[in-house]
Amino acid sequence: MSNAYRTSNVASLACDFALYKGERGDNFHFCGKLSLPQDYRNAYGKFAARAGDTPALLRNLVSIVSGEAFYIFPLIIYDGIMDRIMPVLRTFTKDTAGQIGEQVVLMGWVAGRRDHGKLIFIDLRDRWGTVQAVFSPADTALLAQADQLRSEWVVRIEGTIKERPKGMENPALATGRIEIAAKKLDILAEAKTPPFALDTDGLEIGEEHRMRYRYLDLRRERMKQNLIMRDRAIAFIRQYLRERDFIEIETPILTKSTPEGARDYVVPSRLYPGKFYALPQSPQQYKQLLMVAGIEKYFQIARCLRDEDTRGDRQPEHTQLDMEMSFITAEEVMSLTEALMTEMVHTLYPEKRFKTPWPRISYHEAMEKYGTDKPDLRQDKNDPGELAFAWVVDFPSFERDKHTGAIQPVHHMFVQPRDESVPLIDTDPLKMISTQYDWVCNGYELCSGSIRITDPALQIKVFKLLGMNEEKAKKDFGHLLDAFSYGVPPHGGIAPGIDRLLMILQGESNIREVIAFPKTGDGRDLMMDSPAEIDAAQWKELHLKTDTK
Repeated sequence: MSNAYRTSNVASLACDFALYKGERGDNFHFCGKLSLPQDYRNAYGKFAARAGDTPALLRNLVSIVSGEAFYIFPLIIYDGIMDRIMPVLRTFTKDTAGQIGEQVVLMGWVAGRRDHGKLIFIDLRDRWGTVQAVFSPADTALLAQADQLRSEWVVRIEGTIKERPKGMENPALATGRIEIAAKKLDILAEAKTPPFALDTDGLEIGEEHRMRYRYLDLRRERMKQNLIMRDRAIAFIRQYLRERDFIEIETPILTKSTPEGARDYVVPSRLYPGKFYALPQSPQQYKQLLMVAGIEKYFQIARCLRDEDTRGDRQPEHTQLDMEMSFITAEEVMSLTEALMTEMVHTLYPEKRFKTPWPRISYHEAMEKYGTDKPDLRQDKNDPGELAFAWVVDFPSFERDKHTGAIQPVHHMFVQPRDESVPLIDTDPLKMISTQYDWVCNGYELCSGSIRITDPALQIKVFKLLGMNEEKAKKDFGHLLDAFSYGVPPHGGIAPGIDRLLMILQGESNIREVIAFPKTGDGRDLMMDSPAEIDAAQWKELHLKTDTK
């Protein structure tokens, strides 16, 4: 039969199907219609009912006829077969405005209902927006069905797109000039009355209440836009770095507890009683080991977990853009980061204004002039469109802990000192200047970075300065020191915080507003009720005991 179709004229065939061109998962674009004669329709129906492989069969047929690969969706249903194997294509609200007169199927949530005389108006909301559907008394059964609808019910509506009557347009909506004349209604799910309004920005609602019903809170437009822009920012970063030969590599979540500053979250090992994994505070050691491995340009959208007190711009777990490069200087790391972020903000947030190149300020000047190492350099702090990006450089390598007086690193223990400062480690380490560089914006620190120590002898000296004897240093970091003995390139990196950056760009007051499922200010997940107890069997198999009653 394929030979006959190879020579057939598409226009002469008799049985309608819709052709859509595009990859699976993409938004399809309507390209035209293909028709099939009765004999093939019958064969098609038998094959589909038996094998369920209709799309592949039809793609092959269309390739024969037209020489191009299309996805095909039926417009006409024969004996219910098509309805079972290939659902009618759904239209998103954003695609309705330009399709006057078209028959469409819409699915989503009831965002609002209004009764005017004998008409019922429904605002249907999906991820892309809202559109008005009208139920008229011409179909009494359909009108009675629509009369049941309540806020946040999930529905499927079939109907015809029509222009709104003159004077009834809503210019505030992208779909404000059209409406759907409903012909069919399916109630897919009923809903309880939400515990709070979903058509506001939500800031008037107590945060704990919002966190408990986060899946509802995310339905509001502000929260949806925050997640959309987060996705776009990460997609932009990935594309930008891949075009510059970076490789995205995932590093382990279960790792080893080492003294790196904050407290570790630890995970008991069932198979090795008394031993624990740690969740990573950052991929710091792994990314340095990737440089030893010869990767040269690495990045990762990394999850980092730190058991520390939370505040508005901190969470127990956060996301950072983790980058590391070999044969690099501090200046080159800053230049790459500045170029990436400048282009991203110009592309995704064209309304934002900031100076380029970013100003540079020394740590000493920042502390002397502004009293902080993350100064807010905006000229007008009431201007939501102004960003004051800047680099703070020339940090000291070490400082004294305010409570204990012990020497501790300003950044972390792997930061390479400036060459002229290296000899001071033996005589006056508090006067050492590091290769650390911080990116700040509007009074927030967005990230720190540095060139790393690659000399094992210098690294051991730093460990000793911080109170770690050689035995403990080798126990905790022997893997890193051993790797450096096999040929380690000079390397450095940076790790901008995604959450905090998006918080600033979206004009939010804390990072919880740009994270889908954050913890509360005191580190709890009220929706999942965590942290939570585990049962006695889990305590036993993990070989754990507690003194908490």
